Amino acid sequence: MTQFRPCIDIHQGQVKQIVGGSLNDQGADTNFVSEHDAAWYASLYKKHQLTGGHIISLGQGNQAQVKMALGAYPGHLQYGGGVTLDNALSYIDMGASHVIVTSFVFDADQLSIEKVKQLSQLVGKDRLVLDLSCRRQNDSWFIATNRWQTVTQTAINEENLARLSQYCDEFLIHAADVEGKQQGIDTALVTLLSKITDTPCTYAGGAKNLDDLTLVDSLSNGKIDLTIGSALDIFGGQGITLDECLAFNRGTVG
Repeated sequence: MTQFRPCIDIHQGQVKQIVGGSLNDQGADTNFVSEHDAAWYASLYKKHQLTGGHIISLGQGNQAQVKMALGAYPGHLQYGGGVTLDNALSYIDMGASHVIVTSFVFDADQLSIEKVKQLSQLVGKDRLVLDLSCRRQNDSWFIATNRWQTVTQTAINEENLARLSQYCDEFLIHAADVEGKQQGIDTALVTLLSKITDTPCTYAGGAKNLDDLTLVDSLSNGKIDLTIGSALDIFGGQGITLDECLAFNRGTVG
């Protein structure tokens, strides 16, 4: 069964929810800036025993918040943002259950399978999540790096996911074109993912209410998990509450 997965997005030292495709050196279109620090959210997820969530550092100036959050719920949150061979183990030492990697395993717009292998060997396959966040081009999706601004030549397809699944525990896939817009999930992408991989996969992007959890469960036959950000009440949203997400995970909705 599909599960709700929690998230903590940190931008310029604050917990925020942004419109994904707008992120650049100057900033981002922002849906929400929290009065709480990242550790508050990590502690909330710990209280409710939510697992498989992720912390994403968007740009510089976030490491103090990252460290606090990982320390508040050690062993249960994944970390992504600027992860390389040089620092990956430091995040595991801080308490990350997994490290999440995108840009490091690309040279310009070309996937480096050698870098994927090196990271997998360093932290262990069971501690590596590959972030395959993507943008749509016609009827295909291509992995996007550099804060989703650089569209690579690596497509989301069965061959590529089969190759990459040898080296990681999970995939995290943001649909960058709909991320933060609260206008609904990319149903075609969710359907595709469920057909082309059996590797555990979390989808993020566009979720607006409880129906989207049910929809992802239906489209993927329960194979794909869903992260909800801007629509969630703890991030200022009005589409769905954390209590509803918890009830969905327990199977007690309705």
